[in-house]
Amino acid sequence: MDQFPISQLAQFSGVKPHTIRMWEQRYNALKPNRSEGNTRYYSNSQLRRLLNMVSLTDYGYKISELSAMSDKKLFSLVKAVKENAPSDSISYFVFQLIAAGISYDETYFDKIFSHCLLRFGWRDAYLKIIYPTLMRIGIMWESNTLPPAQEHFISNLFRRKLFTAIDSLPPAKNNSSSWILFLPEDEFHEIGLLFAHYLISLSGQKVIYLGSNIPLHSFDELNKSAAIKNILLFLVHNYDNETLELYLKDLTTRFTGKKVFVACNPHVREGIVKKEIQWLTSVEDLEQKLLAQNV
Repeated sequence: MDQFPISQLAQFSGVKPHTIRMWEQRYNALKPNRSEGNTRYYSNSQLRRLLNMVSLTDYGYKISELSAMSDKKLFSLVKAVKENAPSDSISYFVFQLIAAGISYDETYFDKIFSHCLLRFGWRDAYLKIIYPTLMRIGIMWESNTLPPAQEHFISNLFRRKLFTAIDSLPPAKNNSSSWILFLPEDEFHEIGLLFAHYLISLSGQKVIYLGSNIPLHSFDELNKSAAIKNILLFLVHNYDNETLELYLKDLTTRFTGKKVFVACNPHVREGIVKKEIQWLTSVEDLEQKLLAQNV
């Protein structure tokens, strides 16, 4: 996809359409193309130029001076300020990761992400950078402003980073608790589950990671193992209460005697009362449970 209307530029950058037009008229910031029907549209390079300019405004640069720079100069400046980016400059990293993703520029994505890890560490990089980036591209995808290929490209880069981080951790302790981690059928967004895998492994506990789209009947044999103490699943979709109640009943019946943790946004479980379930609505919730099991 290399033709973006101004409404899509606004959603990507957070800059309102009338502001983008004003920057064009006053400073010649962007140079939109024209379709055969005389409709204005912007190329991939124009979108990346806008994201670079927005990133740089956090560092005191004015749109008037940024607009006069070439794309090459802007990109060089972005790379230069990266090393001095303040610790709270979240938007800079989010915009640059998205800019790298929509250009399929894995090399630049890796550089920005490596800098995030050095600056924040894995836990805060997830909370401050990865999660907000995923939320933003999710909104873009749902509003049809981000092609599925670009959304998958960015998400899979994060998945690979998490798998690498998990593989780098030391083996679990021999006497530690075991966790089964999975997503239910028709649930495929596993980055949150992977981060839970990282935190559990970091705490020294064992993980049996099954991934996404797992039917409950597939646990019948695995559930016989007495070594498995904890079940953790993520609910990302919005479910009606009746469907969710039936699923949770089946879940807790199959895993009687084990601790069942369900991670979800608070609105997903609204109206659901299930005393057998331990609900997790934040990273801190999971960390507290892990700490309690390690005491």
